[in-house]
Amino acid sequence: MSDGFDIIVIGAGMVGATVAAGLGGTHRVALVEAEAQAGYHTTGRSAAIWIRNYGPPDVRVLTGLSHEFYVNPPADIGTDRLAAPRKIIYLAPADQVAALDVLIGQDLGIQEFSLTEAKKLIPALIEGYAVRAGIESDSFDMDVAALHQFYLRRARQAGGALLLRNRAGRITRRAGLWEVETSSGAVVSAPIVVNAAGAWGDEVAKIAGLAPLGLVPCRRTAAIINPAPHAVENWPLVQSAAHEWYVRTEARNRLMVTPCDETPMPPHDVQPDELDVAIGIDRMQQALDIKVQRVEHSWAGLRTFSPDRSLAFGWENTVPGFFWCVGQGGYGIQTAPAAGALVSAMIMGEDPGPAGVIIPQIDPMRFR
Repeated sequence: MSDGFDIIVIGAGMVGATVAAGLGGTHRVALVEAEAQAGYHTTGRSAAIWIRNYGPPDVRVLTGLSHEFYVNPPADIGTDRLAAPRKIIYLAPADQVAALDVLIGQDLGIQEFSLTEAKKLIPALIEGYAVRAGIESDSFDMDVAALHQFYLRRARQAGGALLLRNRAGRITRRAGLWEVETSSGAVVSAPIVVNAAGAWGDEVAKIAGLAPLGLVPCRRTAAIINPAPHAVENWPLVQSAAHEWYVRTEARNRLMVTPCDETPMPPHDVQPDELDVAIGIDRMQQALDIKVQRVEHSWAGLRTFSPDRSLAFGWENTVPGFFWCVGQGGYGIQTAPAAGALVSAMIMGEDPGPAGVIIPQIDPMRFR
């Protein structure tokens, strides 16, 4: 397996899959994945909603550039609901009015919304919780599984190899090639390595003998509850203006609730914290008259941020052929189409188009 690859991508989550698909037309790509399932840790645990106003400026550029792909996807995407419209209602108690003003003041589609109209959309809204509200109308649910499989399929159709259960254990460079030896004993080599390992991005760099960037994996907890007797299939996503909690429809007649926690921790198969589940439900119940008899299911995922919370895409400057593609935080799915195209263009030395404006801002060497 050591011969014939042009690029090794470490990590087969959403970003690794998009990069492999983007480069597959001109390069033979090996996708090296530690787990038995691609996208197990973060991609598979995403809340899966596209929000134009979410994240730092560089993320918003890629989010906006990804919009067209979602609303007009390729014919072979594998679903007729890649983007299913779902509005967002921002609720502002008295102490969050300033946060709502900031959201509206960005002039990116969030508008003032009457509490009377909000009550019509969210019948469980408790009178007196909010003094003002905002609405974002162009957001939508994303079919993450279909999108991820689309990119993996494109990568394989181009001749790429998906190596599951192959955790990178040794990464060395010799004679102009990177060699990656995995936990299965396989050795793959190529002139270029793309570090798309998410929460393990710094660990991969250390294995390769490189300095880490200071990535911070953070736990995000979520729980599924039964909101009966409320019919929630067509509810908007509902959240506080200060992003202290939100709820969104899950499986038509359930709600997912989260306290929007970001608890720093080492990369691992993260599990939900019972206290965070309870905090999320308590914050929701201050705003919504929903009785929670039991938590039907809970889970947690890792959102990994760079030290300044912007993306980290670009070449390592201490050795040739090592490309960083990390720091997506909680934005990796909604930015995936544009991010994959940008990274592919950067690696191939092609014009990145309008996304190129963010390249100086996302250079990972800013942390050196």
